Amino acid sequence: MKALKDVANIVNPETILKWYRELISKKFDGTKNRKGNGGQNKIAAEVEELILRFARENPSWGYDRIVGALSNLGYKVSDQTVGNILKKHGIPTAPDRDRDNKWADFIKSHQDILCGCDFFTTEVITPKGLVTYYILFFVHLASRLVYIAGATPNPDEFWMKQIARNITMDGWGFLKECGCKYLIHDRDSKFCESFLKIIQDAGVKTLRLPIKSPNLNAIAERWIRSTKFECISRLLFFGEQSLINALRNFSAHYHEERNLQGKGNVLLFPADDYDSENKIGDIKCRERIGGILKYYYREAA
Repeated sequence: MKALKDVANIVNPETILKWYRELISKKFDGTKNRKGNGGQNKIAAEVEELILRFARENPSWGYDRIVGALSNLGYKVSDQTVGNILKKHGIPTAPDRDRDNKWADFIKSHQDILCGCDFFTTEVITPKGLVTYYILFFVHLASRLVYIAGATPNPDEFWMKQIARNITMDGWGFLKECGCKYLIHDRDSKFCESFLKIIQDAGVKTLRLPIKSPNLNAIAERWIRSTKFECISRLLFFGEQSLINALRNFSAHYHEERNLQGKGNVLLFPADDYDSENKIGDIKCRERIGGILKYYYREAA
């Protein structure tokens, strides 16, 4: 009791009560019992990291193969534990990992002759109310050159066939100009057989991606995110033409005025008079779509 009185003369009652509550909490929260588990937790973390590493570096390894590799290093785990950890981190089974890896290697090795295509949507205000528009675009993987093929509320077979003719036309068709030999696309039913046949007849092989594998068309997916975040999500579209104008302006900004991190953080296709070493001219700002898109540059000396 004397000790408590001595402490009370030094600190205030609220502090003493706080210490008391913390002491009670430690008694019942299991902290005392967990004190000696630090080493086990460290080992568990090491095993989990190894399981993830083995799965990523060896796409053909199944659960049992990973269990065997771990046993060589002195770790004993079950195949169920391996499966649970891989599922926790969203890593697919061995056949799916091997398939995705082969696709990724093929795409990486053939970017110069590969194009991807995809749809995204936005709402347009019309006299009949909000109407969903489908925007179809194509991207050359190596150069990141993007071609917006069209926007329509009804991407039916007739419309898709016309798009296919446009992009394969000799002289100015996008796929022809890019030297494209392979076109990758997802399993959207809008990529109908007649659309694919026109493209194939033009000498371009169409490659339908596996189910649930947007990562294999990652460049197209990133372009959609950039377009929506930097442009589409910041605007209201009154009629189809306002949407077309916005897409044209964003396309010009993307190609000529926007530094692309995936290509060394430089401009993709700068203007002829662009000079990154110029530090003399006045700094100017070019605005598009009412200032939503801005590009800063130096005036030519």
